[in-house]
Amino acid sequence: MQTRFNDSTIQRSNESRPRLPDWLRTRLPTSDSFARTRNLLDELKLHTVCESARCPNHWECWSKGTATFMIGGDRCTRACGFCAVTTAKPFALEADEPRRVAEAARRMRLRHVVITAVARDDLADGGADHFRRTIEAVRTLNPDIVIEVLTPDFLDRDAAIETVLAASPHIFNHNLETVRRLTPSVRSRATYDRSLSVLRKVKTKRGDDTYTKSGLMLGLGETEPEVLTALRDLRAAGCDLLTLGQYLQPTLRHLPVVEFVPPGRFDEFGQRAREMGFEHVASGPMVRSSYHADEFRPASRRQ
Repeated sequence: MQTRFNDSTIQRSNESRPRLPDWLRTRLPTSDSFARTRNLLDELKLHTVCESARCPNHWECWSKGTATFMIGGDRCTRACGFCAVTTAKPFALEADEPRRVAEAARRMRLRHVVITAVARDDLADGGADHFRRTIEAVRTLNPDIVIEVLTPDFLDRDAAIETVLAASPHIFNHNLETVRRLTPSVRSRATYDRSLSVLRKVKTKRGDDTYTKSGLMLGLGETEPEVLTALRDLRAAGCDLLTLGQYLQPTLRHLPVVEFVPPGRFDEFGQRAREMGFEHVASGPMVRSSYHADEFRPASRRQ
């Protein structure tokens, strides 16, 4: 996977997006569950990363009655080159949002819930206490549910990380997103080493009580050695779970796709990751951070 651009930047493309290969073409499911999920989210006035980030799997997930809840509003304080979430001054946090997320999880009868958020660099704690209150509300109403959080980096502040961990999520997910060389062009404000530090701190503080998880997008111009180095860096930080998926350009204003990585290459990376010791690996073109997240069940010793 050789980059078409220089090492310091990935240029945005004003040209038409390339045609999707056959392995990325999916049929839209037809199911009453999709409409029920849509209506429930509208009724409870909840945001999902499925819509805000234009996830290609949201038709499938909603048709199965699953969704990834995005708390803290739908306006992000960062402007990452890969992400379709709106960058703008956020609104104030909604005090009853944790209760609404908990109610949605109850009505959807979820076994596994994923809670993510926009970056809230405007808040002193980066929105960490809002995560804590949401986790606690979900657990109160759904005592047997597996709770996974997908957090921003909180600027690597110990107090914010500890606030989220105080609510004891089963899985703490923070995405590395891409390889070291491409990070400055792909991510806004976030750094490669800071993300590794967040994961390392969670593992140091919680040990086997909490799984750590991370993911990378492929197809942005990374090389195979760079990917393998990133995987080794994640393992060195104590990361347990891994997702690898194909980057897809959400709009022409976002970073272009450099390569559509074939399924066989994803299989190879997945196998290499398992050999490195990752406990669970999801690797494929359509994989996203929370796609089929419920397929991994935490061991009883960690609950």
